[in-house]
Amino acid sequence: MLNIHNLSIAFQGEYLFEDISFKLSPGDRVGLIGKNGAGKSTLLKILSKELESDSGQIAADKNLSIGFLKQDIDFEYGKTVLEESYEAFEEIKALEAKLNDINTQLAERTDYESESYNQLMIDVNDVQHQYEILGGYNYQGETEKVLQGLGFKRDDFNKLTDTFSGGWRMRIELAKLLLQNNDILLLDEPTNHLDIESIIWLEAFLKNYAGAVVIVSHDKMFLDHVTNRTIEISLGRIYDYPKPYSKFLVLRQEIKEQQLASQKNQQKQIEQTEKLIEKFRAKASKASMAQSLIKKLDRIDRIEVDEDDNSTMTLNFPVSITPGKVVVEAEGISKHYDDNVVLTNVDLMIERDSKTAFVGQNGQGKSTLAKIIVGEIEYDGHLKLGHNVQIGYFAQNQAEYLDGNKTVLDTMIDAANESNRAKVRDILGSFLFRGDDVEKYVKVLSGGERNRLALAKLMLQPINVLIMDEPTNHLDIKSKNVLKEALKKFEGTLVLVSHDRDFLQGLTNKVYEFKDQKIKEYLGDIDFYLEQRNVENLREVEKRTVVKDTPKQSNKQSYEDQKKLKSLNNKLSNIESKISELEKSIKNDDVELATNYDATVSDATFFDRYQTKKDTLKQLMSDWEAVTIELEAIN
Repeated sequence: MLNIHNLSIAFQGEYLFEDISFKLSPGDRVGLIGKNGAGKSTLLKILSKELESDSGQIAADKNLSIGFLKQDIDFEYGKTVLEESYEAFEEIKALEAKLNDINTQLAERTDYESESYNQLMIDVNDVQHQYEILGGYNYQGETEKVLQGLGFKRDDFNKLTDTFSGGWRMRIELAKLLLQNNDILLLDEPTNHLDIESIIWLEAFLKNYAGAVVIVSHDKMFLDHVTNRTIEISLGRIYDYPKPYSKFLVLRQEIKEQQLASQKNQQKQIEQTEKLIEKFRAKASKASMAQSLIKKLDRIDRIEVDEDDNSTMTLNFPVSITPGKVVVEAEGISKHYDDNVVLTNVDLMIERDSKTAFVGQNGQGKSTLAKIIVGEIEYDGHLKLGHNVQIGYFAQNQAEYLDGNKTVLDTMIDAANESNRAKVRDILGSFLFRGDDVEKYVKVLSGGERNRLALAKLMLQPINVLIMDEPTNHLDIKSKNVLKEALKKFEGTLVLVSHDRDFLQGLTNKVYEFKDQKIKEYLGDIDFYLEQRNVENLREVEKRTVVKDTPKQSNKQSYEDQKKLKSLNNKLSNIESKISELEKSIKNDDVELATNYDATVSDATFFDRYQTKKDTLKQLMSDWEAVTIELEAIN
């Protein structure tokens, strides 16, 4: 399918990776892992032909199609969610336009006996046949199914994409890719903007994907559930094993231990040989033997141990001054975006030095409340910050908060003041921006590098309250651990918005669950919260569940569903029967046209009847899709 041979690329004279080779085959679901800045996103750009490598070859099957989901996307405004999603079907849309044009001509023209009119009749059949083969009668239903799987509601379908956040627009882009049936899918951090239910849906979709998938992700559970192969980029090399992430780590460690043991044994043999050489050199009678041993030593293939990139950022959040006892006091907070109500009459009090987690499904208001506290958006109700409160805010989507046209160094200098401007380079160095890295433009940074830069910026401002919205998005495993340790040591007040249980464990002593426009307080850590909710992990909490008031009502609902199910099945059967009859009738008309054209066109009403049948068939196909979707929703 795709062969990558001796691929190399360097930035500013330093290789990201050099002479790497691997192959992608149908059914491969590859987890592409490595530290932030190791070259994962760059490799995806090369595979998608968005970027050229410095050397090496990529050999691909003829007509191979590749879909690429990038971390940042450019969106065309003015389209609805459905219209944007339908862009996945370029060929079908082109045929649709062609069909409309031909049918318009057939309806308007009266030169029934002309050769050009006869050609239109032939064309409409050819185009319609091609349209059907490509799935023209099914693509709208498939689109709606995928959009719903990714969390969109039917009410969202006809809303303009302009009204959605960057995360939701990313979901539309993901939907388009999944609908295109590409041979290879390249997904760069696909789960960053998805809630748990959508992640689970995507996992199931990718498990059954017939082509090859390459996924860059730092979500261990997602990689373990989806991938069957792992490629790690480390220090310019790749390590490729047919195992999902967790099993890959175990295997890599075992191989490294074997390499160390083999290297140790080999070193012993080398030392013994060197001693013999020194011993024999002193004697003329043994000189030839010494030369033989020297040649043997030169021929030894020295065992190397795989190197690990153990460089990590240095992170520490010093507290500026001590604030008042109450840091945030909120009363009757409400927020809506047009018709979408997110929060209703929420009361909240955050005290000094408390460590609080905000958890719940996406769209329930966690990030909204965080933005209200930092004064970024308007709201209804009352909110008061305590005495001497100095907030440091880490936003979920750093791409919207950093200027892509500035360099890393300029970004920091502009955020610094007279007292800390001299420390900017030292701070950048502690966040792994060293040497020429500081001259990189923000727009070329990976997601993880942007997050590191955002964290570095926090070091330049006085802080006694930290509000962090999904800070682990894009961060590699080691960086996550460094951040967690820094937050453990932070002596100020902490508010964390996250769905990462591993990260939250040991960090907070209070949990607020966001659900149905309200918040509920749990006075304990994340494990206490999960225990109270009687679930094992946040995935289960964030799954959307149907609330059933009473068993009696539940049974009644079930009976009504059964009645509706029977009615819809009957309706579907009836529609399918009509479609079958109508298709036969149209086929007979086509045969009549082909075999007895003159007699057929002499009937003045023939083409009117023919067109009516076509229109009726189109409506029936639309009805069939609608009923099928209703049935699937009930099932």
